[in-house]
Amino acid sequence: MLIQFRKLTTSDQPLQFHQTVDVSRAVKGRKEIIAVTPLEVDLKATPSITGSVDVRGRLQGQLEIKCSRCLKSVTEQLDIPFHEVFQPVENPDDVQDGDEDITYVKGESVDLAQYVEEALVLYLPLAPVCSEDCKGLCPSCGKDLNQDSCDCDTEVIDPRLAGLKDFFK
Repeated sequence: MLIQFRKLTTSDQPLQFHQTVDVSRAVKGRKEIIAVTPLEVDLKATPSITGSVDVRGRLQGQLEIKCSRCLKSVTEQLDIPFHEVFQPVENPDDVQDGDEDITYVKGESVDLAQYVEEALVLYLPLAPVCSEDCKGLCPSCGKDLNQDSCDCDTEVIDPRLAGLKDFFK
């Protein structure tokens, strides 16, 4: 998915991308992710008068991830909005008062694959749950509290007052 700036600015039509991108490399090493399908990328690149390129669209796929509370597998449909603005410059490090919303790139082209992977990683939930009322696992015995309760003592005692615990017995 390569955007060539000079070719795009001389064209009278926006550049369309309808591709499948394998993003498994972007989530490699993340233990909570069981599987991710390749993303269906539907993007439209439009040049502007200032020489920048506005890329908008959607990324769609499927993600299988572990619930952060009970460790059950959860399948989630991904529908990620994508928006990036690219501005070609001689040296991106020399841009001082640049706009935060613009990505300054060196050269005559930019590959969108790394930005698609970045959008996926930023979209991933920090603590995915199978349901909002998931009770999780017992911290003592490890029993799934969604299926049954356990007989573990779950009373939390302030460690500074632990010595007084047996005072009234």
